[in-house]
Amino acid sequence: MAMLFFLLIVLMASLLFLSLLSLTLFLSLSSAHHHHHHPHRLLTSPQPHIQQACKATRFPDACQASLTNLVTEPNTTPLQTIQFAVQLSGDGVKTAQGMVMIILESSPASQNRTTAANNCLDILANSQYRISLARPTVSHVRDGFWERLEHGGPDPGFRGGVPSGLTANVTVCKEEWCNYRTVQEAVNAAPDNAGNKRFVIGIKGGVYEETVRVALEKRNVMLLGDGIGKTIITGSLNVGQPGISTYNTATVGVLGDGFMASGLTIQNTAGPDARQAVEFRSDSDLSVIENCEFIGNQDTLYAQGNRQFYKSCTIHGNVDFIFGKSASIFQDCTILVRPRQLLPEKGEDNVVTAHGRTDPALATGFVFRNCSINGTEEYMRLYRSKPQVHKNYLGRPWKEYSRTVFINCSMEALITPQGWMPWSGDFALTTLYFGEFGNSGAGCDLSQRWNWTSKIPSQHVNTYSVQNFIQGDEWMST
Repeated sequence: MAMLFFLLIVLMASLLFLSLLSLTLFLSLSSAHHHHHHPHRLLTSPQPHIQQACKATRFPDACQASLTNLVTEPNTTPLQTIQFAVQLSGDGVKTAQGMVMIILESSPASQNRTTAANNCLDILANSQYRISLARPTVSHVRDGFWERLEHGGPDPGFRGGVPSGLTANVTVCKEEWCNYRTVQEAVNAAPDNAGNKRFVIGIKGGVYEETVRVALEKRNVMLLGDGIGKTIITGSLNVGQPGISTYNTATVGVLGDGFMASGLTIQNTAGPDARQAVEFRSDSDLSVIENCEFIGNQDTLYAQGNRQFYKSCTIHGNVDFIFGKSASIFQDCTILVRPRQLLPEKGEDNVVTAHGRTDPALATGFVFRNCSINGTEEYMRLYRSKPQVHKNYLGRPWKEYSRTVFINCSMEALITPQGWMPWSGDFALTTLYFGEFGNSGAGCDLSQRWNWTSKIPSQHVNTYSVQNFIQGDEWMST
């Protein structure tokens, strides 16, 4: 029963998020309109289990009104109510798609508006797909959510990751003997909706100057390179270019579930003066990235949504360079701050993470386990020359319910004593969760941390394990 109520809460949170997304897009992309708020009126008194579930949402009145007007039978079960919530969410997506299509069709002369509308249609199509997956799932979920929790202590790490002994289905290189000359051509050749069968693309050593997109229907695609620094995919898109948003800047952008990558360097060479310029963006569920390198400045790695696992990766950047709203675990990774390059001697505020959880019902957050947080050699020379002007923070709250934790990580002296940075004033300081446990190094001292951050209780540490947080033992090879 507990799991059923949990699913109902998550589904209603998704519905309300989609409604807000639709409204925000409509207001931001269309001409100004006047809207009048009307309070939600319940035609009948809500059933007790609807009241109970809706109390846990951010907007209980809207939740109760939506479900009560749809659930008309007097003895509806919690499971049936969840199925109605799925239906309601699907209807909300269709409504949002219709609104966005109107905006798109009425804005042929506006490059920025057209880009925003197309991006929103991509996101809504992804939401529609997620809802379709929920329909058959809700009837056989297990009761209870967490596996057994053990007290925190030495963490050997999750042993799963990218499977060994993989054989490429197709190859990419600059020579004629490979199947394809570009990575995108090889991705396009992957079968659509291929079920559980993996499609491995072997990318030989070399520099590939291209933008790669793995579409929603390209599931279980793997990019297998010859190693970090050997197989390099590079781009330079940035928000300073006409019609380009942060979403579009990614050198590699992934929607298809089950995506894997290993042995790659992915970079964006737009430079620190170009503002947002993403190297890797992923909305892939059940995704594994191992032994890869990401090089950028602002917004390096966009872990946008769903469950993602990064193992033994190196991530370079300076401003919010790991961001998104996904449930992502970073294990045994090296996080490196690099110089801003524009008047670096004047100093700067660098921030590692900016998590974007928008609702407390979303089971998402960033978890760093056994990672190292340091600077590049170039940056550390700069830092040591005048440490008082070079500030480095573990994270700041991009959205109201931002959640980020560091467990058993090594933090060097470049991390400021406060550890974390506010976004603006007191925004999100009472709703975020920033936690630390068992860290080491000169930057791990908790004595001067802000009072709105937390030391994770030892009995809660394994809440953030791969098994519990992203259910990785159910879908990853070990």
